[in-house]
Amino acid sequence: MEQNRQTALPFMKMHGLGNDFVVVDARTRAVPLSAALVIAIADRRKGVGYDQLAVIEASDNADAHLVFYNADGSTSAACGNATRCIARHIMDETGKTELHLTTDRGDLYARDAGDGLTSVNMGQPQLTWDEVPLAQAMDTLELPIEGTPTATGMGNPHCTFFVEDAEAVDLEARGAATEHHPLYPERTNVQFASVIGKDHLRMRVWERGVGVTLASGSSSCATAVAAARRGLIGRKVQIELDGGTIWIDWREDGVWMTGATMHVFTAELTAQFLEAAS
Repeated sequence: MEQNRQTALPFMKMHGLGNDFVVVDARTRAVPLSAALVIAIADRRKGVGYDQLAVIEASDNADAHLVFYNADGSTSAACGNATRCIARHIMDETGKTELHLTTDRGDLYARDAGDGLTSVNMGQPQLTWDEVPLAQAMDTLELPIEGTPTATGMGNPHCTFFVEDAEAVDLEARGAATEHHPLYPERTNVQFASVIGKDHLRMRVWERGVGVTLASGSSSCATAVAAARRGLIGRKVQIELDGGTIWIDWREDGVWMTGATMHVFTAELTAQFLEAAS
């Protein structure tokens, strides 16, 4: 029993507006994660289940370095809601109200927004075809895809459709098809958004490597940027997701995302599970 406890892997289950995560703290211990183990943990029947898995690593130059995995075992340079959840955890842990975090996307800054809300600056959007990236040179504002969506990079690629009624979209069919569109060599996250009021959007999300999710922070940022570029809204917007409300503010210093987070529980993966999944 003692041996099992020593080799078990602690983790936290968190969510941001229903966008759920397994978070592993590797600041004080090495945590080797194979693609097979990442996929096994993602299984909602035989593992834990998540939209993304995040690893907190120690950093000499920041409060922490974050690494993100999708449920299919692939990696992502950015995950906005997971970043907000982890930022809130580190703030609660340290008493800090502002943090400097690093990711493969770059340096991200987080702050306590009050009333239990957490804000993260996701950096400036990537607006040129090669930054997104797309397969060939073109205007990213209106892509030559049915529905003329907008392409945006937020450290990961996005494709945003603006529709009359986001509720009426067959999200699973259209999301899956668009994720693998040949214009996106690294596949893409897909959003369907409708304007429902002044600076107020309704959005639904298909995440690359995951599927339908209740929310997505980077998708919310990409949709807000795309809508502002197309003149549908201003640069500060409230977005209604399946999992709740998020606020996006595209400022000169980057795209700020603010919303609620939840630390649901802390548990551990047993040595038996880890051995079977390796």
